[in-house]
Amino acid sequence: MTKQKKALPVFLGLFLLATPSCTRVPDKIEPKIDYSVQDRYLQSLPSSFPHLTEEEKREEWGKEYRIAKGFAGELDLYRAITAFKRALYLLPKEAKERKLELQYEVILCYYIGKKYEEAIRTFENSELKFMPAEFPPKEDLLTILFDSYSQTNQTEKANQVLEYMASYYLETAAKLQLARALLDGNVASVKEFATKPGYDYLSPLLDCYGKSKKSIAKAQTLNAVLPGTGYLYLGQKQSAMTAFLLNGLFIGTSYYFFHKGNIPAGIIFTGFEAGWYFGGIYGAGEEAKFYNERIYERCATPVMNKQKLFPILSLRYAF
Repeated sequence: MTKQKKALPVFLGLFLLATPSCTRVPDKIEPKIDYSVQDRYLQSLPSSFPHLTEEEKREEWGKEYRIAKGFAGELDLYRAITAFKRALYLLPKEAKERKLELQYEVILCYYIGKKYEEAIRTFENSELKFMPAEFPPKEDLLTILFDSYSQTNQTEKANQVLEYMASYYLETAAKLQLARALLDGNVASVKEFATKPGYDYLSPLLDCYGKSKKSIAKAQTLNAVLPGTGYLYLGQKQSAMTAFLLNGLFIGTSYYFFHKGNIPAGIIFTGFEAGWYFGGIYGAGEEAKFYNERIYERCATPVMNKQKLFPILSLRYAF
């Protein structure tokens, strides 16, 4: 057998050996499930704090506080935060309960505005770290902290908050744990919840996702066997045709040069084909993952809204 005839099988063998390690896509979805809270929902929630007395209303800090409340009620959060902070600066030192109240209102504004890092920073620099057991919105504050730590990937701190809540607010803790599993796309954990009493509403969600999802491994395997078929499996006909034609072109060109004895040119075009071939396999896996994420989002979002599983919908108080 001539050198050029030996070269092609060698490169094809290297392709097959390299495929599993460099193209594998993890079979874990990362959905982006977001919520949109209507103004009227937050406006319908009562305040957990006592109204200002007539004397407090006449104080400079009291005037600022009332302005802040007005902005907060309209969800004009930037102006509300500014006014709450101005009230804090003007607040007399002996008004310790009002200080905790104002600090909490600032955190709540940041949280509603999805400024999770600012909410955490405000809490960690406040006296709320030592809040008394009877602090009215204590459960809400813990919910805010859990969600904020989770949103900023501070898993250890989020778990510490959840563990504490499980000792005092078991039902809320369980609801938050489920919410986190749903938001993270942790299907195994959701399935575990679905086996417990009171979580029957999760079964339709799991059925919806299970029937519509695509196999990442299958998409990659199909594309490895015949470039383009992995994309066709996902319903992407144009991508499938492009992948098939480009791989066919480079394979044919590589074979032509090897067959004609032009080994350097054959190696170059084999390298080009390697990029398209392995890239196509990896791309098919990524597209399957993306497809599954969108399917999961469509199945999970209505359930989370209907069952009020978004953490912000667990709040009992607002402004």
